[in-house]
Amino acid sequence: MDSLPMLAAIAGTYLLAGFVKGVIGLGLPTVAIGLLGLLMAPAQAAAILIGPSMVTNVWQGAAGGGVLALARRMWPLLTGICIGTIIGVVLLPSGSSAGATAWLGVALVVYAGLGLVNIEFKVPPRNESWLGMLAGIATGAITVATGIFAIPGVPFIHALGFDRHKLVQALGLSFTVSTITLAMALGYAGEMRLSLAGPATVALGAAAVGMWLGQAVRGKVKAETFRRCFFIGILLLGAHLALRGLL
Repeated sequence: MDSLPMLAAIAGTYLLAGFVKGVIGLGLPTVAIGLLGLLMAPAQAAAILIGPSMVTNVWQGAAGGGVLALARRMWPLLTGICIGTIIGVVLLPSGSSAGATAWLGVALVVYAGLGLVNIEFKVPPRNESWLGMLAGIATGAITVATGIFAIPGVPFIHALGFDRHKLVQALGLSFTVSTITLAMALGYAGEMRLSLAGPATVALGAAAVGMWLGQAVRGKVKAETFRRCFFIGILLLGAHLALRGLL
């Protein structure tokens, strides 16, 4: 795990994953686990993910201020993620499910396709609490099964109608909670090991550099361009997940 070729592969993977996250606000777990899953066990890849994911998500969630107000609006989703993770740990079989990953990818592709043809969903304010709780529970359970935080949390947050910067911040807050609960699930399963500290440190540094570069790119694009990039990014991530789950 600490060999130079492996560390170089980890650094390159997280540089790319961090860049994608910096541009569209998500994608670090999908890219990182998808690529590193070719070189190591999925549980090891997920354990290395925890440090970089935590730091970049806190960074993303804190940027722009107003975190407490955002958390008050999103509390049903965040609480649901915690509940769903517990349900996933208790009820779902251990190990990565290829079938679950493939269906997750298909769902992302469909969601992105609807967005690219300007079919968007809006959540009425009166329904935010109960829909947020349901979306959070499903997101937490799916995170345990696949290591990916995207469905249905990302579509739900997008349907709240945030502007692009507040959308990215809201995703960061949601992903922070998902990362914490995933770390607890991996710890419960005995997958958090000191031997992964070196690779995780390399991954953290590379992800931070990549995210900084991605944020610089996002700051220079127009709102409509960002929206298109957001859905294209989700489409590519979904296609990658679907193919990985099938092959």
